[in-house]
Amino acid sequence: VQLQASGGGLVQAGGSLRLSCAASGTIYGITTLEWYRQAPGKVRGLVAQITGGDSSTYYVDSVKGRFTISRDVAKNTVYLQMNSLKPEDTAVYYCRILAGGVAYWGKGTLVTVSS
Repeated sequence: VQLQASGGGLVQAGGSLRLSCAASGTIYGITTLEWYRQAPGKVRGLVAQITGGDSSTYYVDSVKGRFTISRDVAKNTVYLQMNSLKPEDTAVYYCRILAGGVAYWGKGTLVTVSS
């Protein structure tokens, strides 16, 4: 199974983007679906997470109230709605799915927020 992330681009501060991460097939036994980001010169870090069971969510403090993670089970897709974007949100965004002790990573999608 491969993950394909899309939806990145260039946006002005205050704007919105919606990232998508589609799996090429059904992944069984999902523990969590996650979005990470890596800014230039920085370590990749977790941005948001949604559990496979009850779809409870977690957000890093810097994006709380602005980003929303969701999933569409039928489409094998996880989304990240990003509103009120700030220049410091500029990064390559990666999706990850944890299932059965295996981590599936998507290739990143670049988000650039101009001031």
